[in-house]
Amino acid sequence: MVVGDASLDIDLLVIGAGPGGYVAAIRAAQLGQSVLIVDKSDWGGVCLNRGCIPSKALISAAHTYEHAQHADSIGISVENVKVDFAKVQAWKNSIVAKQTGGVSALLKGNKIQTFQGEVMFINEHEARVFNDAEAPRYRFKHCIIATGSRPIELKAFPYGGRIISSTEALNLPEIPKSMVVIGGGYIGIELGQTYAKFGTKVTVLEGSDHVLPGFEKELTKLVARNLEKVGVEVHTEALAQSCTKTDNDVTVTFTVKGEEKQVTADYVLVTVGRRPNTDGELGLDLINLKMTDRGLIEVDNQGRTSIPHIFAIGDVVPGLSLAHKASYEAKVAAEAIAGHSSIVDYKAMPAVVFSDPEIAGVGLSETEAKAQGINVTIGKFPYAANGRANSLNAGQGFVKLVGDKETGQLLGGQIVGPEASNLIGELALAVEMGANLEDIALTIHAHPTLTEMIMDAAEGALGHPIHQLGK
Repeated sequence: MVVGDASLDIDLLVIGAGPGGYVAAIRAAQLGQSVLIVDKSDWGGVCLNRGCIPSKALISAAHTYEHAQHADSIGISVENVKVDFAKVQAWKNSIVAKQTGGVSALLKGNKIQTFQGEVMFINEHEARVFNDAEAPRYRFKHCIIATGSRPIELKAFPYGGRIISSTEALNLPEIPKSMVVIGGGYIGIELGQTYAKFGTKVTVLEGSDHVLPGFEKELTKLVARNLEKVGVEVHTEALAQSCTKTDNDVTVTFTVKGEEKQVTADYVLVTVGRRPNTDGELGLDLINLKMTDRGLIEVDNQGRTSIPHIFAIGDVVPGLSLAHKASYEAKVAAEAIAGHSSIVDYKAMPAVVFSDPEIAGVGLSETEAKAQGINVTIGKFPYAANGRANSLNAGQGFVKLVGDKETGQLLGGQIVGPEASNLIGELALAVEMGANLEDIALTIHAHPTLTEMIMDAAEGALGHPIHQLGK
């Protein structure tokens, strides 16, 4: 490889190999671009290594443990159920290794150059990629910035020792006896509920008036109920103030509606959001890239920045921090670079929380639709009335569809209950295609399946429910 002042030529430089970066690299290579992808960590980014995949593995293990303990109701008794957390972590790590290995194979199979290291812009068309062994310089025609994000650190709760981020929470060597979670959003609830199922005494401090504030209360109250069942103590309208640390625990001082309280735990998990990785040695200031006050890169509807041949996607641009959003934007950006007319359209962007029960939504909620002045029709169908749900001993939750009463068009849908993360795919497709409620009601759904609840909810919204009594 050439080092020094000589530059190597490349069509596309992709910075970051998470679900945005690696997808962009593959799509661009498929479209005939010569691609170099650079990441200072492992292929797959935060999602595969320190986020989506390892967290879902721990959640799955916690569900299995809980089900084994409470199978008496269906006639199955399991004695002496135990958790070998070292084996759980080893299993989780094996899944991560399989997924990241798969990404590596995809990059290699698409003839994409890879470099394990960092990037620093020299000018608008050149960048130095470097690690401890080498520092080649590349001249690129286009670049996609996909450097992702990292957990926000609170000044009063600096990371280190027993104050941890989601990264450390996923890699604890043993199940803690107690944990305080600051932030009742999706990361805090997913991890807090998981450790509670393993036996940890969990306390959640959330600043708003309910957990998972991005969703309507009628959905989150079922999660709140299950949090209580596994012993999680939730304080809403709570503000974490300060902490006192020892080698063995942390005492958190917080206020609830002005009243000061304290709680002591083995660990404090801070989950108050994520910060874009646009600072540091990347050198975005050297090329005068236009950014927001929050450090996000401003882009158009193809991901193009203020420098036309440089694009940005994922957590470094405005919008939700979702892996599938990054992957979607990646394909749009790669196609735009290849001269296609693709543009982003977020109307069918699903959001999922892997809580218990799961919550998923896509399109407009009832509140959002009404705020836009739309006359809505609502269809709801409970898990408790679905045969497959009952046969799975999973009768908690409901499907809710939001339609335009005048046109019958499906505007959005929300699901709370088991497998909501999988069921939301049908509704995302329906919203994307502009389907109406009748399209869903007339679609033949296999019986007995959970998907029938979507058909039943559509029939309810249309005023002719079959499997529940009308109003």
